[in-house]
Parts: sequence; structure tokens; C-alpha cells
Amino acid sequence: MRVLGIETSCDETGVAVYDTALPGAAGLRAQAVYSQIALHAEYGGVVPELASRDHVRKLLPLVRRTLAEAGLGVRDLDGVAYTAGPGLVGALLVGAGVARALAWALDVPALGVHHMEGHLLAPLMEDDPPEPPFVALLVSGGHTQLVAVDAIGVYRLLGETLDDAAGEAFDKTAKLMGLPYPGGPQLAALAAEGLPGAFRFSRPMTDRPGLDFSFSGLKTQVLLAWRGSDQAAQTRADIARGFEDAVVETLAIKCGRALDAAGSEVLVVAGGVGANRRLRERLHAMAAARGGRVCFPRPELCTDNGAMIAFAGALRLAAGQHDDAAVRALPRWDMAGLPPLAAASRESLIGNRES
Repeated sequence: MRVLGIETSCDETGVAVYDTALPGAAGLRAQAVYSQIALHAEYGGVVPELASRDHVRKLLPLVRRTLAEAGLGVRDLDGVAYTAGPGLVGALLVGAGVARALAWALDVPALGVHHMEGHLLAPLMEDDPPEPPFVALLVSGGHTQLVAVDAIGVYRLLGETLDDAAGEAFDKTAKLMGLPYPGGPQLAALAAEGLPGAFRFSRPMTDRPGLDFSFSGLKTQVLLAWRGSDQAAQTRADIARGFEDAVVETLAIKCGRALDAAGSEVLVVAGGVGANRRLRERLHAMAAARGGRVCFPRPELCTDNGAMIAFAGALRLAAGQHDDAAVRALPRWDMAGLPPLAAASRESLIGNRES
């Protein structure tokens, strides 16, 4: 089954084609992402209306380009998947409208995909995919959640952030230190030059039971340290390193507790912060010490992309799930309400990929 995936939940326009007949990573026939970073940089953050307009300009050319790279025409598609939410409602409507119109014109099924399920399932595209049950850490600019994955579509929320998401904390901390937009990657690069231990910030909510997160207080600690410092180049790097170490260690501690709570030794990490090198190293070390396993998508599939939507859509479309003709855009959407994927359908797809 060849599925076109469209992602327009925020400020990346992502398109991909996933083919369930091909094994492992080869199933991703082609993908392309257009980033709006330059468009929003002068505002220091995403402007929703500008994001929607840019999706309108870029989406169809990106669809044509991706199909050409896959060596396919539109009539070779067997289904269309798109991000239905959560996200910016105007941006979501652009992708949903194009996807539904294309599916209607081709007389193929269409499916609205949950953005965070797309992230969660992205590591399953690789050649040695983890099998549920496992624990997932979804960590991005908008979300920080720990989820017990009993089966595809059967999710239990174990813990989430009470205020800023980890990626949001990276971006806001970078901004208060005067780093350019987008701040998260800039702060991580600066932290690589910092001395470990020069600044030590608290590991929020690790001194109490539970699996929830809170990063707003950590951001305040950095602000106070920044204002009280000489703000020299090395000091900037040291503060960035102290902040990154605090976030990474907090995430690692909570992941270990979540694995204990779920009785699992397999951790899946997805979302934009999952590309952070120090987080990957720390979680690999934690998993090795426990005799377990941690799985990440390749770095280019950590941030928003069409590949994860094509794959998640392909899983459900191949199982016979599809939507009616309505165009769906859900700025808020609880992943716990998703329908489960039949085990037989999952096993059949895995068999096809491994044959």
C-alpha cells in the first residue's frame, strides 16, 4: 500500500510516500520538508497566519516533488494521510483540505493522523523496530509526555509537563540569553562548549514521587544566573551546559521511573528534542545499565515531517481504518481516544516489511 503523508501542524511543510510492501526503512520511498524558520525569525516565534499562508504556497509543489523522487504518479497512490491535530488550526486546515481533495479525486481512502502518534511511531520505520509493549518519551517544543504503549493505538499517559515542554524551555532559555531563533538548537550547540558542573541547576520534580515534569522554574534559575554573571562567552557556554545537563538528567530520571512503573525495559524516544546528542547519549547509557533498549528515529525524523504521518497513516489504512469525507482539523486532541490497531493487521504489516 502506497500512502502519501502530509504534515502541516505548525511551521514545517512535510510530505512523504510510504510503501508498506517494502521492508524496513526502504518503505520510505521519498520525503521532503520545507521549513519556515527564515519567515518567522524576525518575529522570534511562529506567527500562525503567516504559517498557514506559507503552507498554501509550498504544499502542492512539495507533493509533486516528493512523488517525482519516489518515481510515482498521483494515480499510483492507494491512500492519503494527513495531520488532523493537534496543532495550529489554520495550518492544519491547509493540509487537511489538500489531502481530502486529493483522496476524493483519486477515489482512495484518507485518514486524519494524530500528530503525536506520528512521532511515537516514527522509530518503528527503522529496520529493527521495537515491538509493543514499551514506554515512549514524547519530547518536543509543544509536548513532554511519558506514555505506556501497550499496543499501537492503546496508550496510557504516565506523566506530562505541568507547564513548559522541554523544547519550549530550550527555546525560551535561549531567547533570554540572546541567542537567535530558533533558540533550542543554538543553545545545544553553545552547551557543547561549556564546562560540566560550572553551573548546576536543579532537576525539577525529581525529589518527589510521580512522573510529571515542570521546567518553568529551571528557566527562572537560568535567568537569575545569567543576570548575575559577567555574560562573557565562556560563561554563556557554561550556563547553557548547566541548563542542558539539568533537562537531560531530569528526563533520564523520569524515564527510568516510567520503565519501572510499566514493567518494561524498552524505551522509545521521539519528538524534536530527541535529536539532542547529549540526551541520546544519556538515555543509551541508562538503558545499557538496566540491560534494556532505547530506540530513536533517525535525526531528520525527530522534527515534524511527512514521513511519520505517512507511516502512521499506512498502519491504520492497511488495517481498514479510514475517515468519511469530512475535513478534520483538531487543534486539541487527546491521543488516549484513538482506536486500537488490530494485532493481526500489525503482524501482517510487519511480515510484509520483513519478507
